[in-house]
Amino acid sequence: QVQLVESGGGWVQPGGSLRLSCAASGSLFGIVAMGWYRQAPGKQRESVAGIIVGGGLNYADSVKGRFTISRDTAKNMMYLQMNSLKPEDTAVYYCNVRSIGAGDSWGQGTQVTVSS
Repeated sequence: QVQLVESGGGWVQPGGSLRLSCAASGSLFGIVAMGWYRQAPGKQRESVAGIIVGGGLNYADSVKGRFTISRDTAKNMMYLQMNSLKPEDTAVYYCNVRSIGAGDSWGQGTQVTVSS
């Protein structure tokens, strides 16, 4: 079982920046992928950015060039740096870890609101 806790959400004006953090604990063996997802009101949850362990990074087209995903394996942390935020980025952001055997684990989510 993997426990995930997100932080760093909040309100920001268009064009602003936020950095989301995800702290992982528990059974961290066998992780094959991790990433950030978001869900806006009335919409389905969508992938924002991901890391394939031993592979590369991937981003949704809507955030390419603005968002950067990273991780610190020594601290069991994952981050999402979000720049040039737009109102359409408003959503609850979730971190996700996919493990062999344990499947998908999710955090509780953190709200990001972009408005003037």
